[in-house]
Amino acid sequence: MLRDPDNSKILAWFGILFFGLGYPVGIFQLLDRRPQIIINEIGIFDRTTHIDFINWEIIHNAYLINIHGQKFICIVVDSQFEPSKTKGKSAQKLAGISKSLGFQELNMSLGNVNINAERLTDFILAMRKTERPSREKLIKEAFSNMA
Repeated sequence: MLRDPDNSKILAWFGILFFGLGYPVGIFQLLDRRPQIIINEIGIFDRTTHIDFINWEIIHNAYLINIHGQKFICIVVDSQFEPSKTKGKSAQKLAGISKSLGFQELNMSLGNVNINAERLTDFILAMRKTERPSREKLIKEAFSNMA
């Protein structure tokens, strides 16, 4: 596009800069060693799903969904704790579309995590019913058998 006199130079440079940003972002994602999912006595945290821990007390249900070989755990929470409630109308409309496709507002992608998805779903369901003092023991037992 830069060599063609009929094309806009500004548009060509914009394309180069925009798509050129994919390289540093891709390298950052490739070299990022932070954990994607953190589980403790308070709740579950997924860097790609939510900006804070999802407390065990607000989880009503969780189910596994498989879309073209990609596994997701959909977490059902009370409507007052759904992330779209604090956002605008467009985010709420997108959340409605997501729900009509069988997802929830909080979906954990397991594509980059090497873990048994069925066991993790069962673990989430067990943790939501467990009282706080016995959660640490359940976490230790589960992760000794998880992989």
